[in-house]
Amino acid sequence: MTSTGRTGRGYALRGAAAAVAVVALAAVTAGCKEQPASGASAAPSAPRSGDSPADDAKPGGGSASPSASTPAKASPKPSASRTTTPPTPSATPTADPQGKVLMASGSEGKQVRELQARLRQIGHFNRTPTGYYGTVTVAAVQSFQGKRGLSRTGRTDSVTWQKLLGMTHAPTAAELNPPTTRPVAKPDKRCLTGRVLCISKNSRTLSWMIDGKVVSSMDVRFGSQYTPTREGTFSVYWKSRHHVSTIYHTAMPYAMFFSGGQAVHYSSDFAARGYSGASHGCVNVRDEGKIAALFAAVRNGDKVVVYK
Repeated sequence: MTSTGRTGRGYALRGAAAAVAVVALAAVTAGCKEQPASGASAAPSAPRSGDSPADDAKPGGGSASPSASTPAKASPKPSASRTTTPPTPSATPTADPQGKVLMASGSEGKQVRELQARLRQIGHFNRTPTGYYGTVTVAAVQSFQGKRGLSRTGRTDSVTWQKLLGMTHAPTAAELNPPTTRPVAKPDKRCLTGRVLCISKNSRTLSWMIDGKVVSSMDVRFGSQYTPTREGTFSVYWKSRHHVSTIYHTAMPYAMFFSGGQAVHYSSDFAARGYSGASHGCVNVRDEGKIAALFAAVRNGDKVVVYK
């Protein structure tokens, strides 16, 4: 064979070898992806959340961009019936038509006394103001509210109070602190000398007297027929400002003892219920302001006269 022939064959052989090498390189490049384990068929990977066909129509879904041959699906607009916007709350809460409660059962003080005096001016409170808001005052307020078309709560709220102020005048000192609801009885002759607590069962009044002159008077009530208040001439032997009965376990403020366990003292029950109740023998006073002043003035040894 000529050199030219060998040379041509050599080129052919080298060309064939180069072709084999290219095929082998292509096979190696295609085999870089991880393959399933030997003998296992390649299973499709599980769809990721957001990749399911149902999510394609959801705004923000994880689907791929649509191809040119497939028109893009428009995201549906939420219907009015599916809106989740909560209803707008009312701008302001509903106001209480009766207003703020100013006084109610159990209240005490100057404003309660003024309330009672004003109610008395227009015929809804038929006794001396006591400064204590009890059942009698509750009934008087209910009566006033009913006449004026207000809810009969028995509590003095701002609406009731303003309506009452508009119908009455400012109470005078005599209206706020009248001597008694009953005429003061002519004093017993034993009351005409010295310092005396002069107490009449008939008029149901107590007069604090010094040398025959009346310094102050107040309404009182007495014991029932089963526990009567003793009559006679006594003297104050013990004063106890914050006394509590050891027998009945009830409060006896401003107590001034004059005969055994019987005393002159303030009674919140008398202030609340009036003469519908009775004491266990003591002389009850229903005006706390008056009994407080009396307690401050009376001394141990002062005379006490209880008579009919």
